[in-house]
Amino acid sequence: MLFFLQDLKSIIGSIHFFGFYLPSEAFNDAPEAWQLGFQDPGTPIMEGIIEFHNNLMFYITLIVVVVSWVLARCLYFYNSDSNKESEMFTHSTPLEIVWTIVPALVLMVIAVPSFALLYSLDEMVEPGLTLKVIGHQWYWSYEYSDYLNFEGSESLNFDSYMLPFEDLTKGNLRLLEVDNRILLPINTHIRVIVSAADVLHSWAVPSFGIKVDACPGRINQMSMFIKREGVYYGQCSEICGVNHGFMPIVVKGVNLEEFVSWICSKLELSFDD
Repeated sequence: MLFFLQDLKSIIGSIHFFGFYLPSEAFNDAPEAWQLGFQDPGTPIMEGIIEFHNNLMFYITLIVVVVSWVLARCLYFYNSDSNKESEMFTHSTPLEIVWTIVPALVLMVIAVPSFALLYSLDEMVEPGLTLKVIGHQWYWSYEYSDYLNFEGSESLNFDSYMLPFEDLTKGNLRLLEVDNRILLPINTHIRVIVSAADVLHSWAVPSFGIKVDACPGRINQMSMFIKREGVYYGQCSEICGVNHGFMPIVVKGVNLEEFVSWICSKLELSFDD
C-alpha cells in the first residue's frame, strides 16, 4: 500500500512541475522541495531500508506515547498544587525489573531485522558488470572495466561534470544534472568500486540506498541490483572542498538491449577517435 501511494504521488507530480513537463522517471528519483520521506526505491536494498524504517516508526511511536504518559502523570501527581505535603516514597523492585527488561526485549526485536539488512548491504553476488568510480575535486570519473576498445589498450571511461545553469534544458534539474550520465542495465548484479584521486569523497545515490566513501589510496566496493528503469540522482556526501555541493551523480537504468547498444556505440566512437 505504501509503495502504491508513493507511485501515485510520483505520477501526479510528474505531470507538471513549475509549468514544465518532466518525465516521470526523472521526477520519481530526485529530491523534492520540503521532502520528509525517502525517495522511491530502485533496488532491493533501498526497499529493505524503507521497510525497516516503517517498522521502526511503530516502536518509536509506542515508546514516545508511553514515556509521555508516564512523564505527564509524574508532573501531575508530584506537583505542589496537587500534593501539599510530601509523602514517603519507596522504590518498587518489580517496576525496576520491568522497565529494565522491556527495553532490552524491544532492542532485540529491532536488532534481528537490522542484522539481516546489514548483512544484505555487504553481500557481494557474482557481478555481471563492474563500474569503477573515482572522485576528483570536483567531478566524477567512471570506468567500465569489463569493456575494452577494439585496440585493447584501455577500458571505456569518461568524466562527469555538473551542467552549468546556462546549459540546462527544459526538464533538467538544477545542480543535479551532468554532462555524461552513467548507463547501467536493470536486473543485473553490478559491482561498484569506489576510490578518490585527491581528497575524501562519498558516492551516494538515495534511491539505491548507497553511500560509499571514496578514500585516496583505498578501494571500497558495493553491490547493487537495479529493479526498474529510470533516472536516479545523487550527490557527493562528503565535505570535500569549496565545490563540494557541485558534484552531482546521475545514473540511468535501462534495459539490457539498450545498454548493449550504448556500450557498442561508445566503443566504436573510441575506436574511431
